[in-house]
Amino acid sequence: MISSTVQSGQVSISYRVIGAGSRDVFLIHGWMMSGAVFDDLIASLDTEGLRLIVIDHRGTGRSDHPSDGYTIAQYAADVLAVADSVGSQSFVAVGHSMGGQIAQWLAATTPERVSGQVLLCPVPASGIPLPPDAQALFRNCGQNRGMQQTILGLACKQLSDEARERLLNDSVTTAPQCIAQGFDSWMAGGFAERLSAIKAPTLVVATDDPFLPPAFLRQAVVSLIRGARLAVLPGPGHYVQVERPRETAALLEAFLAGLAAT
Repeated sequence: MISSTVQSGQVSISYRVIGAGSRDVFLIHGWMMSGAVFDDLIASLDTEGLRLIVIDHRGTGRSDHPSDGYTIAQYAADVLAVADSVGSQSFVAVGHSMGGQIAQWLAATTPERVSGQVLLCPVPASGIPLPPDAQALFRNCGQNRGMQQTILGLACKQLSDEARERLLNDSVTTAPQCIAQGFDSWMAGGFAERLSAIKAPTLVVATDDPFLPPAFLRQAVVSLIRGARLAVLPGPGHYVQVERPRETAALLEAFLAGLAAT
């Protein structure tokens, strides 16, 4: 594994590179967490032939924590800055939650860069409606372990105690301005009309996520992307790659094998 940073504008973005294969796979994390949210998935993956690039978004992990810039468009620009830094002209985007929304933005606005995408419990490009009490909880949970534990309790179905502690130890270090501004950005969405430009093969993975159930994702994501497919994994909640890493790895490996075959 190689850890490094790249400048995206004035902000230092931290990333890890795992493996040296010919197929680049970007693991794009969601809101509240850092790239560490993919560690269980990475441990379960057969990485032969792959080069995994794992990013810490601005405001999370080892990246800089600026006062602003927490928008879907800026997150996507940061991903491309890392891609350029590692010499990745074309890559598979694996996005979880808000990271799935970022992947959709990349695939729609820079289709030549995204050769395929796997969207794990993704936030739709249209955003997601949340009731006012949930909005207040989400937006104001920055560096508040108790509130973040409540969110994980609402979102997850099969999260072990050990995994919950690891996630909370990660999320509590995320900058409060990242929590608030990032939440505003992904909740609003606002680019569903761009999805018709997506050419990349797309797999959407849905679960028993109470916020993003399969029927909703089929209507709000799958139906808007040409040729997209939906895979439903019953049992886990929103953090599918943490709750069921081996099954998530198997879905990703099957998708990558299909890309290689074509």
